[in-house]
Amino acid sequence: MDVEQPASSEPRAPRSGLDRDALLHPDFLAAAGISQLKIVETTGSTNADLLRAVTTEPKEWADLAVLTAEHQTAARGRLDRHWESPARSAISVSIVLRPVNSQGLPVPTQSYSWLSLLGALALRETLLESAGLPAEIKWPNDVLVRGKKIAGILAQMGPMGDGSVPAVILGTGLNVTLSEDELPVPTATSLLLEGATTTDRTVLLRNYLSRFAALYRSFCNADGDPTAGLAGGSSLHKRVEAVMVTLGREVKAHLPGDHELVGHASRLDEYGSLLVVDHGGREHVVTAGDVVHLRATESGYA
Repeated sequence: MDVEQPASSEPRAPRSGLDRDALLHPDFLAAAGISQLKIVETTGSTNADLLRAVTTEPKEWADLAVLTAEHQTAARGRLDRHWESPARSAISVSIVLRPVNSQGLPVPTQSYSWLSLLGALALRETLLESAGLPAEIKWPNDVLVRGKKIAGILAQMGPMGDGSVPAVILGTGLNVTLSEDELPVPTATSLLLEGATTTDRTVLLRNYLSRFAALYRSFCNADGDPTAGLAGGSSLHKRVEAVMVTLGREVKAHLPGDHELVGHASRLDEYGSLLVVDHGGREHVVTAGDVVHLRATESGYA
């Protein structure tokens, strides 16, 4: 007689470590243009580690140097939010960026605002091609799958005092095998929960780094112009707008200074800022803050 077992509400998957040989293979690093890749077992925050490193040892951390951790204990997001995921359940990676063009000339710093969006685009393409997930970008730098957050990206400026090209640290956190009870908030998700075709963190990380490096190098060689053709295709501006689920939606923007703005998210400007038209027809430039997607009834429309 078969006895029905209670179904587990939490899918689990084995959590193996990153394949160091595959990530540190000279052919992979050379093909991606990665100057160095360091893997640590545990740290508070890969972004914080690299911000300290480029301050104290700037010559040791060149453009496209990478730090990844099996476990982050004090990851940081926008608005100084902190969280911790179980060891080996996520991809936690930070990249040093020192943007110069093919002639070695610095990219204008006003273009730096596009770097987190470039990272979101590279990760979105990775999830689509490698994991079979219909990922989209939510302004300013979240990656969603079926409306839930699966990844966040944070860009932080390094020091500018030594006369070299100022460094940007680009951190990415991707939920890979987190179960429902391990998610930081109910509106989050993971590759495991979404039925991804792979949860192999090594495969995902290699693909993300390769895609990001190619897009980044093309962006730098275009002098950081978001309207220039990128990597043999359309511009960064057009690519991001095409996959940004925020555009065309009614949104509530929580702005610095405890202000709120409700309106229609229409487009991105030349700096990657979000343009929101309020219900009086006035257009506002949103450069920072949280954005909530509203349903029609929430926005004041019947």
